[in-house]
Amino acid sequence: MTYTTFTRVFMTACGLQSITYGLTFLLPELFAQIGGTTADVGSVLGVTALTTLAVVLLLGEATKRIGIMPPLAASGLICALSLILFARAASIDAMVYFAGGMLGLGWGLFYVLGPIALAQVLKPDQRVTQFTWLSTFVMAGIGVGPIIGYLVGAELGFSVVAVACLACAAAFATLTHHHTNLRVTQADVENDLSFRSATQVMTSCAWRPIVMVGLGASVFAAVSNFQTVYADANGLSYAAFFLAYTVTVIIGRLVMARFIGTHAPYGVIAFLMVVMTAAVLVLLIQSSNMIVYVAASILFGIGYGVAYPIVKAMAANDACPELTAATLQMFGLSYFVGVFGFPFVAGVVITTAGIPTLLIIAALLSCAEGSLAYVRWRQDRIVVAMMSSD
Repeated sequence: MTYTTFTRVFMTACGLQSITYGLTFLLPELFAQIGGTTADVGSVLGVTALTTLAVVLLLGEATKRIGIMPPLAASGLICALSLILFARAASIDAMVYFAGGMLGLGWGLFYVLGPIALAQVLKPDQRVTQFTWLSTFVMAGIGVGPIIGYLVGAELGFSVVAVACLACAAAFATLTHHHTNLRVTQADVENDLSFRSATQVMTSCAWRPIVMVGLGASVFAAVSNFQTVYADANGLSYAAFFLAYTVTVIIGRLVMARFIGTHAPYGVIAFLMVVMTAAVLVLLIQSSNMIVYVAASILFGIGYGVAYPIVKAMAANDACPELTAATLQMFGLSYFVGVFGFPFVAGVVITTAGIPTLLIIAALLSCAEGSLAYVRWRQDRIVVAMMSSD
């Protein structure tokens, strides 16, 4: 198998398996059919967060023993099991919590190991282009998930994507031998995270992007995980929201990210947070206008979708060289806490105070992230001005 064929099959499999995460946005709809509430959705995703965090913390030792590709193939089987259990659920019982745990395990394995497996077959000059494509395939898969559910129904959607995950598992297993032959770099999972290293990371300059990604992920979870509830309450089509968001993010990451790479990154992030805050506020004040609804989705795609990879790059750039691995692990932990942990809070907020209150909280979190970026941008400008005067 050639390098080109390998990357095409690999990225296609990643895109298909990413639909799994997109389907979590349909859990409120699925749970409503079996007597559940938004609080139940938050509780199940809380379990998902715990298992995902465990994967991030323990994966280093496991991959040293069995390698990268076997657990990546296993992630497809685990995600398929999770989706089948969700599809067959008849009530909010132990089975849905087990399904949530399996979702965290499968997604954690896939999300962490996918980029590492690809990095092992890439030469340094190939990484920027190929990782841009990988993020595009993953985002496309995430965006397609809710649309599939909208077209065929949540229950059938979970079953269909479970079959796709089984195909992904087979694809990753088939690629294992070829991966070994094509491997050109050593990019293993490093198990460097400890209480001591975590403390060192959070007292370094890298604390800022780590906190920022957690805030941004929380806003994303608040808007996306309960978008079906919002759309239903306002007589709108959530499929239109996710379609517009996905297209915007793909275009933004492929086109805009290259342009802004030459500009002050924290200043760009601060601006994008203004855009994201505007998107949340538009959702808060609009009622049932489809054009305004789609416009809010586009703004959200520009704000969050383009900002995320820049924040991740800043985490790597601000890391102390000897703490790079620990910094990126802390970044991943913060992201997973936001994207899977915050829905627990959001579900309770919706149940007790309603969607508008959740959107207000999301807007405040977005402002907090923007403020952190703005302060750092101002500090960087002062440093540059002082160096210029010297």
